[in-house]
Amino acid sequence: MKLPKSPPTFADLQKEISMERMLAAVGAVSSHDSKYHHWDKLRFHTAPDGLSTGEWWFALKIRRTGQAIPIPLLDTQGRPFTFFQTELMSPALHKIDLGAGGMIGTPEPVTNEATKNYYYVSSLIREAITSSQLEGAVVTREVAKEMIRSEREPNDKGEKMIMNNYRTMQRLAEWKDHELTPALIFEIHKVITEGTLDKEDASGRLRLEGENVEIVDERDYEVLHSPPSASELEQRLDKLCAFANDTNSDPFVHPVIRAIILHFCLAYDHPFVDGNGRTARALFYWSMLRQGFWLFEFLSISEILVNAPVKYARSYLLTETDDNDLNYFIHYQLEVIQKSIQNLHSFIDKKSKEVDQVRTSLLNLSTPLNHRQETIINKASREPNSRFTAQSHQMSHRISYGTARSDLMNLEKLKLLISRKHGKTYYYYPAPDLRDKLSSL
Repeated sequence: MKLPKSPPTFADLQKEISMERMLAAVGAVSSHDSKYHHWDKLRFHTAPDGLSTGEWWFALKIRRTGQAIPIPLLDTQGRPFTFFQTELMSPALHKIDLGAGGMIGTPEPVTNEATKNYYYVSSLIREAITSSQLEGAVVTREVAKEMIRSEREPNDKGEKMIMNNYRTMQRLAEWKDHELTPALIFEIHKVITEGTLDKEDASGRLRLEGENVEIVDERDYEVLHSPPSASELEQRLDKLCAFANDTNSDPFVHPVIRAIILHFCLAYDHPFVDGNGRTARALFYWSMLRQGFWLFEFLSISEILVNAPVKYARSYLLTETDDNDLNYFIHYQLEVIQKSIQNLHSFIDKKSKEVDQVRTSLLNLSTPLNHRQETIINKASREPNSRFTAQSHQMSHRISYGTARSDLMNLEKLKLLISRKHGKTYYYYPAPDLRDKLSSL
């Protein structure tokens, strides 16, 4: 990945543009910033109203700079990061406010006491897998799901990363009730990285002198980002925590924007030897949940990010190469959040339709099934090689072991599942003629 082309400086533009043209340009661009392009992209577009590309950029930067709000977090040169709420952000923030913090438009299955645990666990698994894949874990989703649901020990580093991420996401429900402190960040990092680092003692602590790192393009070894030195990290972490906890700041910072900025700044500082991306995304979730956006227990942003990792990385670089303008990263993350909400609705709609089909097939059973058993039969009918244990069923629905075992044994009595014992564990498999039975019913 190449660094975005840095914009021309005001000094360079002033040499090329007369004062008369500057004033004309500023008056002409009021309705031409709807895409909030970086110079790297804008330079290939046709400028409005007969302006040159340089004049267009100058006018946009004048408007953006005039609205920019500095935050109390600085780059490596001591310059503040800035943002402001653009017209592009407002409708996205409004939708997130309503759909992730309130109840308007919320899918019924995630508020239903009978079904919400299934979707909660599914979401945690998806986020654990994809967040780890972003950092290089090479594990298929089916293998990862089986590992988590059965709670078996990970077999390699990739599986360990995923299991750690899953446990971190589980702990967020507890951590959200605490203010952010360096100690809490260390605890998050320790849970995320335990047993996965080359230096075992690097888990849950800051980088040391001599452990300074650079983010480099692997193709041509171009340095993309140089994080702050180890000597600065303790002070920077204190300031990050103060920003995270200052929810009554003046000027006001929308809570979603605050969470996104935390995501950016932790990754920018790169305070750990490894695991910085996973920790940054965990902090984003911590902030969203702490500020009342409860639906984020059911969302996976990494599921979107893993499909376009270059675009994700580039959103950091756009900010760094244009005067620390966080709006590039904020715009991209708002887009990601909206897509993750759409994905949740699509996932729930798909699963609900599948279960409804199974439920219709089972209407003539002598013994009605509960929603958990319907979920099992839905999976069993679609995946003939699937298998279930009391432990995996317990994990999937957050129920007691006894309830899970009873669910499976009753399905076996109805001859919808068959069981085999391996060691001390009973495994339940779809009956060989399950589809025929469902069709006949």
